[in-house]
Amino acid sequence: MDIILDETTNNIMAELEKTQHDFWNIPRQTGVMLNMFIKMMGAKEALEIGTSNGYSGLWLSKALKETGGHLTTIEFYEKRQSIAIENFKTCDVFDIITPIQGSACDIIRSFPDDKKFDFVFIDASKREYVEYFNLIKPHLTQKCLITADNITSHAEKVQTFVDAVNADDEFQYEILELPGGLLVAYRN
Repeated sequence: MDIILDETTNNIMAELEKTQHDFWNIPRQTGVMLNMFIKMMGAKEALEIGTSNGYSGLWLSKALKETGGHLTTIEFYEKRQSIAIENFKTCDVFDIITPIQGSACDIIRSFPDDKKFDFVFIDASKREYVEYFNLIKPHLTQKCLITADNITSHAEKVQTFVDAVNADDEFQYEILELPGGLLVAYRN
């Protein structure tokens, strides 16, 4: 059974799915999986690295609405972020979202020490995945979940990230056979 969304969100999602290749959006199956993960774990503080036009952020925020959570989402390109903000407002989730525009690495470095996340979704510059991982680790709660898209479709670019997760004794992970490949890492 697919997730049930309100009519407005369903319509926006359908429109965004038509632009998947232009905005590098995740496939619907991945969105449904991320939504389920957040609800299953009762995540409260989520971080998305790579907002694009807001498609994945809608999946995340709809689940976070149910858990009473909050989404911080980072996008490098201002034009993409403004499209995402409009989509978040239209789908009635903007009240639980903090959009931040700029370099993800710089933004993560600027987080206060007490800023913590229990769910992270990475879908930005593939070669920077390992840097995102290293920078975000001090901001992760115990039993957090890190998810990362394009693990099989961009295997060479993300290999250092996969190696870093594999070498880290705090995490167990698996790569799910979704379109593009989704790495799911659980912090023990």
